[in-house]
Amino acid sequence: MKYKELQTPCYIVQEKRLRENLEILRQVCQETGCRILLAQKAFSMFSVYPLIRKYLNGTAASGLYEARLGAEEMGKENHIFSPAYREDEMEEILRCCDHIILNSPGQIRRFRDRILEAGKSPGIRINPECSTQEGHAIYDPCAPFSRMGIRAELLTEELMEGIQGIHFHTLCEQNSDDLETTLQAVEEKFGNWLPRMKWVNFGGGHHITREDYDIERLKSCIRRIQEKYQVTVYLEPGEAIALNAGILLTTVLERMENGMEIAILDTSAACHMPDVLEMPYRPPLKDGGKPGEKPYTYRLAGPTCLAGDVIGDYSFDSPLHSGDRLEFQDMAIYTMVKNNTFNGMKLPDLVLEKEDGECRMVRTFGYEDFKERLS
Repeated sequence: MKYKELQTPCYIVQEKRLRENLEILRQVCQETGCRILLAQKAFSMFSVYPLIRKYLNGTAASGLYEARLGAEEMGKENHIFSPAYREDEMEEILRCCDHIILNSPGQIRRFRDRILEAGKSPGIRINPECSTQEGHAIYDPCAPFSRMGIRAELLTEELMEGIQGIHFHTLCEQNSDDLETTLQAVEEKFGNWLPRMKWVNFGGGHHITREDYDIERLKSCIRRIQEKYQVTVYLEPGEAIALNAGILLTTVLERMENGMEIAILDTSAACHMPDVLEMPYRPPLKDGGKPGEKPYTYRLAGPTCLAGDVIGDYSFDSPLHSGDRLEFQDMAIYTMVKNNTFNGMKLPDLVLEKEDGECRMVRTFGYEDFKERLS
C-alpha cells in the first residue's frame, strides 16, 4: 500500500526511525552493561515487538494486561510496577513477571514472601523527594502528597528483608543532568540500602534518543552506580523508543471563521491525542508554523462536541481547503495507548511504514469496536 492510498485518520509508525532509536539504546547497553526495557505504557504496538526484541532486554508493565502482553509478545525480561496490586491478580502477575516492584509498606508485607516463594525478584519503588521537572506537575511523582514510592524514613530492617531491588521514576522527557541530580538524592537518602541490592531501576522519562540528549553523562551515571554498588542497572524508557517515529495523518473536513480562521479535522485532540489537552502541549506539524509566522493562520480543531477539542494554532504558506491532508509528528508515543471513542469517534487505523517506503496496514477499526466496548 502506498502512502497516498491511506485513509484518515491513521497513525503511521515509521520502521526506519524506530530502528534508529533502538540502535542508540542498544549501544548504551553494550557500552555500560545496563539493561533497557520497553515501557509499554507509552508504546505497546506489539506488531513491532519482533523488531524491538532484537535490541532491548524486555518490557516494563504498569498492570496485569501489559504484563501479559510483554510475556506473550516480547518473551524476555518482564518487570511490573503498580501503586497497589489486586489480590486476585497476583498469581497471574507472578506467572508473567520476573521482577515485581512494590510501592508501600503494606504492599511489601502482603506480597513480598509470595514473590520470593515463586522464585521472582521483589523490589520497592522509592520516593527520593527530588523534583527536577518544570511545567509538568501532573507527571511529578515527587510532588507533595505523592502516592508514588516510599520515603526513606519509612524503611526498616523488617521491611527490607528479602528486597532485591530499588526502583525510582522521577523524570519526564528530561536530560541526563536531571538524572544525575536525582541519583545524588537517591544516594543521600537510600545509600545505606543500595549495597544490599541486586538491581537498581532508574525508571523512565529519559529522552535518550532526542538529538540534544547527553548520552555520555547517562553512561557515566550508569557505570558509577553499577561499579559502586555492584548492581545491575535497568532503564525503562517509553518515549525514547518511539520518539519521532510516528505520524498522525488527518484530513481537513471544513473551514469556518469566528474571529479567526478555524479548520475542523477528522482527528480529535480529545480522542486521538489526549496528551495535547492533558499536559498540555502543542504537537509538531509538518509544514506548519507558529501563529503569524506564515501568511495563513488557522486554529486546528476536532469534530467532537467538546468545545475545547482544539489541537492548536498553526500557520501555513497557503490557505487550507477541505480535503487537504496534514501530518502531526511524534505521534507514536502516548497516543495510541490513550485514544478513545468519545462521541463515537472512529479510532485511527494503525499503519507500519516499512523501511522501503511501503505501508502495511496493521489494524483497522470500525463500528463494532465502538459498540462492543460498553455492552
